[in-house]
Amino acid sequence: MTEKLPLRRYRAAGGVVVDPSGQRVLVLVRPNRPGPDGQPEVRLPKGHIEAGESRREAACREVSEESGVTPLQVLADLGHQSVDFDWQGQHYIRDESYFLMTLPPGNGAQQAEKQFEPRWLTWEEALEALTFEAEREWLRRAQAKWQAMRGPHEE
Repeated sequence: MTEKLPLRRYRAAGGVVVDPSGQRVLVLVRPNRPGPDGQPEVRLPKGHIEAGESRREAACREVSEESGVTPLQVLADLGHQSVDFDWQGQHYIRDESYFLMTLPPGNGAQQAEKQFEPRWLTWEEALEALTFEAEREWLRRAQAKWQAMRGPHEE
């Protein structure tokens, strides 16, 4: 019988940020944190929801802090999912919320958090690069929403 790990629950919010052309999305490379394959983690920006903060407010704050990209325009709520994982001797259950975001033309990056290297990749490159399946699922949801919002006449 294996011993149960201490449980930690928390809420997080983040964003799938699409460039104004709709061709590229923002990912964050964490060069100092290897993923399961030994390569640096590639993630979507997200973080903890602070007390008194809405999911949307937290998502905008976290995306801006981690990536340096600002201002952001929220286009759609992509929903919630629960993710559980073990890390550093604890079992985590994270309630995640994501939003589809873009930035107005002519705006861009300021200073990202030092632990992250922001990269703009095509949808396909981002799907291939993301380290975790849960984040690939958010990207798929965002791409479907983006395409639905743009309509069948636009590519």
